[in-house]
Amino acid sequence: MNLADMLSYADIHDLGRIAHTYECQCNGHSKNELIQSILSTALRREIFEKHIQSLNLEDIRFLNSLLFDSRNAFSIEELIARVQQSRFEKDESSDWNPRDMVIKFKKLGWLFNGYSQQTKFLFHVPEDLKRKFSDALTNQFKQSLQLSSEPTVYRDEQMLIVDDIFHFLTFISGQPDIPLTADGSMYKRQLQQLLDRLSVQEEMVPKGTWRFGYGRLFKEYPNRFSFIYDYCYYRNLISEHGLTLRLTEEGNSRLTEGKKENLTEVYKFWLRLYKNPIPNLPSMAGWIDRLGGQWVTMASLSDVLCKLVKPFYYDSSTSIVEQRILQMMMHLGLIRIGDDEVHGTVVQLTKLGSKVIQGTFVNEEDKVVLF
Repeated sequence: MNLADMLSYADIHDLGRIAHTYECQCNGHSKNELIQSILSTALRREIFEKHIQSLNLEDIRFLNSLLFDSRNAFSIEELIARVQQSRFEKDESSDWNPRDMVIKFKKLGWLFNGYSQQTKFLFHVPEDLKRKFSDALTNQFKQSLQLSSEPTVYRDEQMLIVDDIFHFLTFISGQPDIPLTADGSMYKRQLQQLLDRLSVQEEMVPKGTWRFGYGRLFKEYPNRFSFIYDYCYYRNLISEHGLTLRLTEEGNSRLTEGKKENLTEVYKFWLRLYKNPIPNLPSMAGWIDRLGGQWVTMASLSDVLCKLVKPFYYDSSTSIVEQRILQMMMHLGLIRIGDDEVHGTVVQLTKLGSKVIQGTFVNEEDKVVLF
């Protein structure tokens, strides 16, 4: 529902608090006057942008957690958890209360209780305000970006990860049962043979090197292949029996049919795999979709996104944005990364990437041909 609809269901006490926030001059005992006054004031461009610009960083992080969520109802417990996630540095001596932010958003008319018996304990964001929030923050973030011309050299890996998943399955099918080490990883000789066959070359992890990352075997495998392995394992395309690696029936049928993975499914798996260390990863992809249409410097894009990303153990906000998000999005073919003589490392969203992030990408094999 839009703001006007939610105001019509709100009780007069809530309307009075919202009207007081916007300093509306109207009859506080008339629900109709309150609604009309709030609508004419709160949606006025200069008033709306004034409140957006007055938000502190924690407010923006909390708001960001709501903007790219397809659901339209949140419990108070979930909202409080999101507020707590928006606070990166906790001051134990502070009397800070996460409920205060929820109350603040209610007084602004940005959060409403449900109107039915089933939804009265849930909170909703008006759909038209969601769009206005996104547009206002997009304009605000764009002011911090540094544009660049197209670089002479850039990496563009569109659809290569789908090809390499197929190459990985083909490699396993052409071998007898592949032996695994005691820690469950492939032996170096066969791993090197496999890496040499992939479209994107990666160096093996040096023995004894300390690594921190995400996934089952990131300690043993380079980042991109580690992700490919995890995808195949969790999609039940490969299995580990004892200390041997082999294809499953599902993996065999993929090869028999010559069917490659749908890039959208690979992208969704990446979101799930990285969701624990980066809870707001879908919104980060959403912002890159909104901000990366032109070539921009990685440094300026990273500065914008880092403010929204919480550090995770040994990963700083910067390493998460640049290595876990942008580098992986390049491997997924969603962005291209280049080197510019003037601006250094630059980034641009691909048309394919925009379709995948927005959920409009259609795999060639899934298209229905009508005669």
